[in-house]
Amino acid sequence: MHELTKLIREDMKPALGVTEPGAIAFAAAKARSCVPGEVESVAVSMNSGMYKNAFTCGIPGTDQVGSVYAAALGTVAGDPEKGLECLACVSEEDNAKARELIREGKVKTALDSISSRIFIEAGVTTEAGTAVVTIQDTHTNIVKITVNGKTVFEKAQEMTGDTAGEKAGEAHAIHSYTLAELVDYIEDVDAAELDFIREAYEVNLKLFQLGLESPKTTFARHLLKLNGGQVISDNEQATASLLCNGAIEARVIGLDAPAMSITGSGAHGIIATMPLYAAYRVNGYPEEQLLRATALSYLVCMYIKEYSGRLSAFCGCAIAAGSGMACGLVWLRGGTVKEMAHTLNNMASSITGMICDGGNQGCTMKGIAAVDAAYKSVEFAMNGIYIADVHGINGKTPEETMRNMGRIASPGMTGTEKTIVEIFDAKQKKRGGHA
Repeated sequence: MHELTKLIREDMKPALGVTEPGAIAFAAAKARSCVPGEVESVAVSMNSGMYKNAFTCGIPGTDQVGSVYAAALGTVAGDPEKGLECLACVSEEDNAKARELIREGKVKTALDSISSRIFIEAGVTTEAGTAVVTIQDTHTNIVKITVNGKTVFEKAQEMTGDTAGEKAGEAHAIHSYTLAELVDYIEDVDAAELDFIREAYEVNLKLFQLGLESPKTTFARHLLKLNGGQVISDNEQATASLLCNGAIEARVIGLDAPAMSITGSGAHGIIATMPLYAAYRVNGYPEEQLLRATALSYLVCMYIKEYSGRLSAFCGCAIAAGSGMACGLVWLRGGTVKEMAHTLNNMASSITGMICDGGNQGCTMKGIAAVDAAYKSVEFAMNGIYIADVHGINGKTPEETMRNMGRIASPGMTGTEKTIVEIFDAKQKKRGGHA
């Protein structure tokens, strides 16, 4: 199996709800599993990206939002064996228990640091003692477990792409490739190696359909109207926006179906795939071409994200996944690496500054903007119209452009991250509640 196939397979995972509440619930559930008895307190600290993304995010199995509720629900109902889908079997009784824990003041969350490096530390105290679970770098990567002060599990901490911009001298495997080599790979790799990508479409299309049928969604139904009342019309861009952003809306409001994530994010996985599915259906491309284009989309998304860090102050969904999807569109339309490089320049020069202010309903609008930007960037590039390398953050090579896009987030937007969190805290104090 090709190294790039392995990278995609390892990165592509189903995630129920927005990934950050899922990760918080998973950490709390794992800690709870280590100590018996009645829960006395739950304390979760996390890095700024985790704190921000979970702040007002919908949680599957409930109409509640935010990190405190995710921690409470993970403690009373989470199944740590299911990873990011640990809240897949939540009952109303579980919700009642979670609300009671919060009402009694037994659940607290706190900001640990301003950082794009994923960090969660969840402690659960019962009458039998205290268990603390530490997660770092990826959403389910447990690096340490202590029970009553004794370390019962510890994992050697390896450098990952999440530390990009924070610890120099380490390169992610994806960065050893050029864009041209990524294209060579998706064109030459045995088609059977990419069969697993079909699951991404099965998962994301199910989520989209759930959103379309739910009375809780609003954007999805209006996007359907804008597409002539059809899920698949002859308008490729309108179809792409509907499929993509209907699924994103379903995810961020917490409907009970997973998204297929990439780079630790369900919204990234949705943007990287669903517009390509629209192109495939509207234009009648062979399924094999869809899978190859999706592999390219994933890899370009990973390339940018492993520079920016997995959780940062810029919207990687629009910027990284949107750029990957745009390159996939170029390939489907018969474009070359040259047109992809020009498309990346157009994307870098347009939406790179889009902020991430958490996993929330705003992600739907960001997804709409990403689809619009990607389609225009591709259309212009395919007609020889693009922002030249000399301008802005564009590089002399597509690899340099992608690196610069990532650097805008980390270290470039660390101050922005701090400001976003401060705004959240101010809002929370006015409401008198918890994050």
